[in-house]
Amino acid sequence: MAKDAPTAPKFLRRGKVKEVYEVSPTELEFRFTNDISVFDKHIPSEIPFKGETLARTAAHWFQVCSRLGVPHHFLGLTGPTAMRVKRVTVEPNPRTLGPHPTGYLVPLELIVRYYLAGSMWDRVKSGAVSATELGFPAGKTLEYAMALPAPHFEVTTKLEPVDRLLTTEEALALSCLDATTLAGLKETILKIDEAMQREIGPRGLLHVDGKKEFAIDANGVPMVVDTFGTADEDRFWDKAAFERGRQVDFSKEFVRQHYRQTGYFDALQKARAARTPEPPIPPLPPLLVDEVSRLYTTVFERLTGEPFTPQLSAPA
Repeated sequence: MAKDAPTAPKFLRRGKVKEVYEVSPTELEFRFTNDISVFDKHIPSEIPFKGETLARTAAHWFQVCSRLGVPHHFLGLTGPTAMRVKRVTVEPNPRTLGPHPTGYLVPLELIVRYYLAGSMWDRVKSGAVSATELGFPAGKTLEYAMALPAPHFEVTTKLEPVDRLLTTEEALALSCLDATTLAGLKETILKIDEAMQREIGPRGLLHVDGKKEFAIDANGVPMVVDTFGTADEDRFWDKAAFERGRQVDFSKEFVRQHYRQTGYFDALQKARAARTPEPPIPPLPPLLVDEVSRLYTTVFERLTGEPFTPQLSAPA
């Protein structure tokens, strides 16, 4: 008797840059699109090859995690833009969960900063963050791109429409983690980031900052989930340019700067502060779309050490 044909993955939801499909009660498939978002806004432009570079870069870093002995949810690539992962329960408040035999998502994003840049620089300029909060002596004059005295951790929400900074107490209450487990997640991030910098340093890159996400598996063991170490989640600078006093971005920061320069970011921030309707984000100019596509393929090559040759076959 012939075996039944395997069931095609079932569409579950679409995020900012990827679609999620159900493969089985214990597995999901992520399919990475060419969509792009900044400031929690979906840009109405597609970036050629972006989805493929994200999927393949993420797979590279999960393989590094395996070599480090760091648990993760990655099972394998199923196509140039698709990967299979272990499934976990997603619930904004884990306290409401009953038994969760597949484990559950920790509803936090953990950010580590090594240099003064991005939204942290915005907060420094506005006076919301002081030198001492970053580990500098009181009264120290801060400048963009300064190396921080020590890795600076931040925690934000994961499942809210707009990411919100949390205190340690708020993070523990929201995630249902204890302080020891949260400290362990931070140590895991440092272990991964040290390995990342060892890899990319010889290829002329500096790891500036990045975010990671975790789940607690069915045995209570934390594991890295979603994706990390790509041009979307992390910020990288060209090392040689940095040593000459310039910051050449190899990350999505290039796109963020476009919307800062056009005034869109300021308008968005004013609307959010006033709780008024947010202005729609305009598409990227066509020439910038091409430049951003080249950026993503270049970042893939610099991060992985592999030439980017598009794999044209699509996932089943």
